[in-house]
Amino acid sequence: MLTDTALAVMWLGLTCYALFAGADFGAGVWDLLAGSAGRGARQRQVIEHTIGPVWEANHVWLIFVIVMLWACFSPVFAAVMSTLYLPLTLAALGIIARGAAFAFRKVSTELWQQRLFGAFFATSSLVTPFFLGAVAGGVASGRVPAGLAEGDLITSWVNPTSALGGVLAVLTCSHLAAVYLCADVAREDDTELARTFARRAVVTGLASGAVALAGTAVLHADAPELFHGLTHRALPLVVLSAISGVAGLGLLATRHYLAARAAAGLAVAAILWSWGAAQYPAMLVGSLTVTRSASQPAVLSACLIALACGALLLIPALWLLYGTFQRAQAPQPGHRRPR
Repeated sequence: MLTDTALAVMWLGLTCYALFAGADFGAGVWDLLAGSAGRGARQRQVIEHTIGPVWEANHVWLIFVIVMLWACFSPVFAAVMSTLYLPLTLAALGIIARGAAFAFRKVSTELWQQRLFGAFFATSSLVTPFFLGAVAGGVASGRVPAGLAEGDLITSWVNPTSALGGVLAVLTCSHLAAVYLCADVAREDDTELARTFARRAVVTGLASGAVALAGTAVLHADAPELFHGLTHRALPLVVLSAISGVAGLGLLATRHYLAARAAAGLAVAAILWSWGAAQYPAMLVGSLTVTRSASQPAVLSACLIALACGALLLIPALWLLYGTFQRAQAPQPGHRRPR
C-alpha cells in the first residue's frame, strides 16, 4: 500500500511537470517561430508575460519527482541516472541555458542582445523536451537494466521509441502552450492573436495524434511489452486521452478556450497515466518491479509524511502565484488593447 501510494504521488508530480513545465517549454517553441523582431514582437510580449512569473516555479515538480525517485525507489534512480546520464545532462544544460537566456533577454536593451538571448531561449525550449522524451522512451522500451550503467550509454536513448518519445514531447508541449496562450490573449481582448494561437493548437494537436497513431507501429516492433500494456490494461486511458484531445480541438474551434485548456490537460495526463498503467508493476522493464525496487516502509512513511506537511505550504503558494498572474493586465493610460 505504501509503495503504490508513493508511486502514485510521484506520478502525480510527473503529470504536474508535464502540464506546467510542458506548456512553458512549448511557449519557447512558439517564441522561436514568432517571426522577425517586428512581426513577432506582440507574440513574444504575450509569451514573456505568461511564463515570466512561473517558469522557475514549474521546475519544482521536476525536483520533486527526482527526489521521490531517489528516496523511494533508489535502485531505479541509480540505473536511470547512470545509464541515461547523457540525455539527462543535455536536458539539464538546456533548462539552465533556457532560464539564463530568458532572464538576460528581459533586461537587454540592444536588439542584437535580445536576438542572441532569444535564440538560446527558444532553441533550448525545443531541445530540452526532446531529450526528456528520449529518456522516457529509453525507460519504457526496457533499455535501462538494473545496476549502475548496465545499459548502453548510446542506444539506451538513441532508438526508435526514444525518438518517438522526443518528437511527441515537443509536439505535446507546443500544443499545450498554444492552448494556454489562447485563453491568456483572449482575456486581454486580443481576439486576432487568440485565433492565431488556436490555429497553431489545432495543427499541433492533429500532428500529435498522427504521430501517436503512427507510433503504435514503432512500439509494436521496438517496445512490445509497452505496446501490449497500452492495448490491454491501459486501453481505457488511451481512449480517454484520444476523446479529450478531439474534444479540445472542437472547443478551440468554437472559441471555448478555458474549457479547451482542461481538455488538453486531461489528454496529456491520461496518456502519461496510460504509460504508467501499461508498464505496471515493472519500474524497469525486464529487471525491477515496484515492490523489489521500493525502499523500506519506514522510509516510505517518512517521505509521505514530509510530503504532506510540505504540501500544506507549497500548494497554496503555487495556487496564489498562478492565480495572481492569470488575471488580466490593467491597461495603461492611453493604451488601447488590440482586437
